[in-house]
Amino acid sequence: MRTNHEIDYQIYGEELQFVEIELDPQETAIAESGSFLMMDNGIEMATIFGDGSSQQGGGLLGKLMKAGKRLLIGESLFMTAFTNAGQGKKKVSFAAPYSGKIIPIDLTRYQGKIIAQKDSFLCAAKGVSVGIEFQRRLGTGIFGGEGFIMEKLEGDGLCFMHAGGYVMEKELRQGEILKVDTGCVVAYTSGIDFDIEFIKGIRNWMFGGEGLYFAKLTGPGKVWIQSLPISTLASRIYQYAPQNGGRKEEGSILGGLGNLLDGRE
Repeated sequence: MRTNHEIDYQIYGEELQFVEIELDPQETAIAESGSFLMMDNGIEMATIFGDGSSQQGGGLLGKLMKAGKRLLIGESLFMTAFTNAGQGKKKVSFAAPYSGKIIPIDLTRYQGKIIAQKDSFLCAAKGVSVGIEFQRRLGTGIFGGEGFIMEKLEGDGLCFMHAGGYVMEKELRQGEILKVDTGCVVAYTSGIDFDIEFIKGIRNWMFGGEGLYFAKLTGPGKVWIQSLPISTLASRIYQYAPQNGGRKEEGSILGGLGNLLDGRE
């Protein structure tokens, strides 16, 4: 028997997605600030400390301590709860913050826990605990791409993650190893061993363009991989910003002349 609220959902869109959650009377969904899109009349919105789960502890101090940990992963002290206070089923929708995919995860299928990169959580059924997970290895914390602290989702309800580009799910057998760009790891189950491996060869370091290390994931368990981390997208956009030289004309010897003719120079 589930302790978290049971919710139904539907995901709309291809590259710029949103998830529509259907709530029965008195059911609640929680979400990060800024992810709300729309809701039916009869749904009440309330700002709460942390995630509102039973793991937050009793009393104001316990809730503050649990919510305060979220500051370590760059999140707000507060989350927003959306409760169906009316009669009949009501719907509330949450939008992805940038181009990519929304990943629905039923925590009951993964021993009630997954570990995810910071900023990937979108929304969940009330009762899902949104906490922090410390990296166990010094090298992984320094070079693993996500720092020493990652996000931890626990419970027996549905939660929704967001990732950039295309998302691939891979099931790793016992001892099976997958090497991934550090920024492309979205989430993994608790049985996965997350470590780093330095790239061999000085030419690879200097000219390979892939950094100095991989994320090394060892099974058993499941991992979610994104093809376009938001950090990569942001750096590419920054390269084309006006303060960094304006538009780049790749492969065109007349690119500068074109900029003059269309008023971009």
